[in-house]
Order: sequence, then C-alpha cells, then structure tokens
Amino acid sequence: MEDVAAAAGVSRSSVSRVFLGQGKVSDATRERVFAVAEWLGYVPNVMASELASRGSSVVGLLLRDAANPAYGLLFTRLQEAAHDASITLISMTISGDPRGSRQIDSLRRLMGMRVAGLIVATGGVTSAQLEPFRERIPIVRAGRPEETGHIHAVSYDEHASARALAAHVADQGHRSVALIVTQEHASYPEYVRATNTAAELAARGVRIVPLPAVALTDGIADVIDLVRRREITAVMCPADLRALNVLRALDVAGLSAPGDVSVTGCDAVLPGIDLMGLTSYRIGVERLAERAVANIAALIGDHPPSGTIRELVPGRLVPGRTVAPPPTASVGIAPAATLEQEL
Repeated sequence: MEDVAAAAGVSRSSVSRVFLGQGKVSDATRERVFAVAEWLGYVPNVMASELASRGSSVVGLLLRDAANPAYGLLFTRLQEAAHDASITLISMTISGDPRGSRQIDSLRRLMGMRVAGLIVATGGVTSAQLEPFRERIPIVRAGRPEETGHIHAVSYDEHASARALAAHVADQGHRSVALIVTQEHASYPEYVRATNTAAELAARGVRIVPLPAVALTDGIADVIDLVRRREITAVMCPADLRALNVLRALDVAGLSAPGDVSVTGCDAVLPGIDLMGLTSYRIGVERLAERAVANIAALIGDHPPSGTIRELVPGRLVPGRTVAPPPTASVGIAPAATLEQEL
C-alpha cells in the first residue's frame, strides 16, 4: 500500500480506505488509486484486512475429486452461489483418498488460513473425522448424508433416489436384479444409495444379487456372467460412471441394454446424458450448492441459527432408454438372500 500511495501521490490511509470500500475519499482519488494499483500489480491481502476488521467472509471448501462430473458441477455451482453471497471460497480438492487422511490434512491447511467457516463437499470424510473441527469453526457438509445430529448438513435425498429408481425397475417387471454395492469406506453416498435401493427392491418382492465394489470396474465381470446365465434381468449402479462401465463391458461382450439386461445409474449430471439415454436419477446439485452457501453465510454471520441444520435436497427420475421390460427368455431364479448374507 505504501508503494501505491507513493505512486498515486496520496496517503497510505487513503489507499486503505479505497480498498476497504470506505467513504471519505473523492471519486478522483479512488479512480487514481485503482489505476495505480492495477499498473503496479497490487493485490490486497483479503485475509489480513478482514482479520484486522474482526470479520471474515472467506470460507474454505474441501471438494472430492473435481474430475468426477458430479463434483465438478457442484464446484462450479458453489463458486457461483458464493459470489452471489459476497463470500470468497478458498478450495482444495483431493482424489484417491479412500480413508480420508489427505482430506483431513487439507481441512487443517484451510483452517490454518484462518477461514471463517468450512464447506465439506466430499463423501470421503466421516462424521467422526469432522468432530474435532466442528467445535472450532462453523462447518456445513454438502452432499454426503450426515449420520449424526451434530454436524450441519445439506444432503442429497438418497432415500428419494432409491425409491424412484427401484420403483421404475420393479414396475417394468424385473424380479431378479444385480446391485452394485459400493463399500462404505470407498464412497459413503454410493453406499447409502445402494443399501436404500436394496431395501426398496426387497419391499417390492425383487430378488437382489449384491455385488460389492470399490474400484469403478468392480463387479462388472460378475454382471456379464449373470446376464449370460440369465440369472438377472437388470443391474443397478449407485453412480453413472459405474453404469457407463457396465454398458461398455456389455458392448464388448456382445450384449446390449436393454435388449439383454436393463441398466440404471445415479447422478445424471454427465454432459450429453440425454443423448446416451442412460436411465438415472438427477441429483439436485444447483439447489444443494445454493443452500450450502446460504447456511454457511448464516453460520458465520452476526446472528447464527441455533440448533443443527439438516436439509435434504430431492432430485428427479430420468427414465432414459436403458430400462425396459425383461427379455422374454426365462430367468434362472436362485433362492433369495438378504443383502447382509450376500456381502
């Protein structure tokens, strides 16, 4: 600021008032200060100025792998919502961290930057891992279902997605379905989707063949084998990326959806999904981002709400073209088993 003041021929306090948006400076002085600052490449230290004024609108964002289309879109929408709310987001994104240790380290780094609050948009950090942080700083979890009553959360309504997809598959007449069940430590949201889908299918009298999975390709070889042996007529995946891998493997094996087996995913945020025709469930990314930012803004404001924030964001079924009535050939039905027994 001293360099800007010297070059602009004004006092350091005038420069400070200009960048803090305070009055008591003329329009001519303000324009000159901004022009000189741009010429010098001066960038105000936002954190330092907000700490000095005992208030901050800087929020840390921890985001899981932004290469995943669902998280990539969420990242964009969170940034847009934060801009509209005059909040500055400092973000970190982590991939390949199933146990969450790198993500926890990222949370510590964000807190070390003296952010006013945190938005945790990742399914890879457990509630137990967040507990030490929530007592020190306002936190809003965005996306992942929250299993405790302590942490503020705006979550996708995974029960609604399971009901919609299970009903759609059962109503088409499917009575033997393979279900990709992502393990809890790999993706908690996918795990919740899969277990809820299993419960909904079972309630409708549908036989379930659960296939445990961690990597995106897990369970696919079993799906191909089950289809060839005509033991299933549908396969349900807790994420579109998993469903696309199933469709790719079916094509390589000379099989098709829905000709040989129906296929569903979940997310429906992939660009061009309407052209692919994948039957899926569109999660409410835009609404989730809007509500997560609104809640963190309230929590870091002068009058934070009391109690724990708990909001569910519904989506909508995307019928697509990959689900149809089962093939006319008979299906070999084995004795039914519960999800717990199979796993």
